[in-house]
Amino acid sequence: MITAFQRPLSAAYTQPNRTLRHAVLMLLSAFIVALSTFQSAFAADPNLVIDRIRKSGELRVPVMIGEEPGYIRDRNTGAWSGFYVDWANDIANLLGVKVVPVETTWGNLAADFQANKIDIAFGLNPNPKRGLVVDYLSVPLFTDAWAIVTKPGFAKKTWAELNDPSVRIVVQKGGTMQVVAEALTPKANIIVVEDRPLGLMELQANRADAMILAVFDAIDVSKAINGQIVLPSPMLLNPATIGVRREEGNEGYENWLTNWVNQQRALGLAQGKLRKAFEARGIDLSVLPAEFNF
Repeated sequence: MITAFQRPLSAAYTQPNRTLRHAVLMLLSAFIVALSTFQSAFAADPNLVIDRIRKSGELRVPVMIGEEPGYIRDRNTGAWSGFYVDWANDIANLLGVKVVPVETTWGNLAADFQANKIDIAFGLNPNPKRGLVVDYLSVPLFTDAWAIVTKPGFAKKTWAELNDPSVRIVVQKGGTMQVVAEALTPKANIIVVEDRPLGLMELQANRADAMILAVFDAIDVSKAINGQIVLPSPMLLNPATIGVRREEGNEGYENWLTNWVNQQRALGLAQGKLRKAFEARGIDLSVLPAEFNF
């Protein structure tokens, strides 16, 4: 005869073990639900940035001296115009806000975004280093190409020919043109300046043989110095897009801007604005090679 004191321990403790396992599973499930709710509650609203801009009533936009016709400053009134400013005004009007110009340079844009001084920038070339603080739209507003401006008679027409210690090439500090020069013409004498007007002075004073610029900028500079434009081969296309500050809640802003860019491209609005801006300055776009399409 087996008494109660002689029963196996497994039988004595089966029910308590089941109860404990059930309690642990219930607590784990409750924790998972609570964690999910917590994460959802604190996930960034994708419209935070666009709502902040609309609430502030301002769209802070970079502007730059000596970057005509993208940025043009009226010497008498100080007012800004140009095709980049026109695009900024288009976007501001759709958002129901006003454009606030912030004077800067191409090389300082990443720092301006990081310091939360600007809300948008136009004509940017995607750059992995700047991409740590800037989000670029995946679609270009227009397509540019890298060119050089030289005095008439300069004979070098390829990047390989420019990559020579005897060639003096001027570039703007911190801009993508500096990256291009250092990558394709590392043997050349590369002269780094703060902005485009200083580069223009280097050419005029014959302290430089060529200046690397986006082709639309090259057209304007060549007119100022009666120079020539060369698109060195192989031709390097240069997608010009929009950048915004990398921060939580900018997904809705980026998506909205992408839709705006797609419409500008699909309807020919971006190309038409560029052509009109250059024609207004008396610049003939027929100098562009037939194979180039912006």
